[in-house]
Amino acid sequence: MPEQVPSIVILISGTGSNLQAIVNACAQQAWAARVAAVISNRADAPGLGFAAERGIACEVLDHRDAPSREDYDRELARRIDAHAPAVVVLAGFMRLLTPWFVQRYEGRLINVHPSLLPAFAGLHTHRRALEAGVKLHGATVHLVTSEVDAGPIVAQAAVPVLDDDTEASLAARVLEQEHLIYPQAVRALLEGRLRVQGQRVRVLDAVEQGR
Repeated sequence: MPEQVPSIVILISGTGSNLQAIVNACAQQAWAARVAAVISNRADAPGLGFAAERGIACEVLDHRDAPSREDYDRELARRIDAHAPAVVVLAGFMRLLTPWFVQRYEGRLINVHPSLLPAFAGLHTHRRALEAGVKLHGATVHLVTSEVDAGPIVAQAAVPVLDDDTEASLAARVLEQEHLIYPQAVRALLEGRLRVQGQRVRVLDAVEQGR
């Protein structure tokens, strides 16, 4: 039997543009891993169509059908664990996760946030960046902890805030950077190249990892 490569499970709620970036990078760069499943809390999430077209297993688990947040997360974990993932990726999954869920996947649960954390944690990041008058904005990939948008930072990318920026134009430039840094960070996590000390993360290259 062929050797099983590590699997990735990706959680989405919408278009899944970061899902697409990760799936494409996995294929184009010949990662020693595979995207095993995509799970959404919304049946109408366009990202499900993208995944299905590529033969990736897709599931819908509607949060509105769960008696409680805890019940939802336990069922979600059951479905995730069926694929024995090395990494669980949040790619626009618009759900607050319970501490139980986060602890279950500690060290292998990763997220991207559209700001330069710790600035503008939470929602409406682009509007808040414009209102605050910052000159730089961007995206952050971080490991997930129980505190929202506060886990150890793996990667960041900055974009200038232009005088004529709108929320939409700023968001578009930030999203371009997300598509670059998120696949890189997911691959580093898969390959065991992250060294976490408290809130600081060092990303090793292949030479450093081999030492």
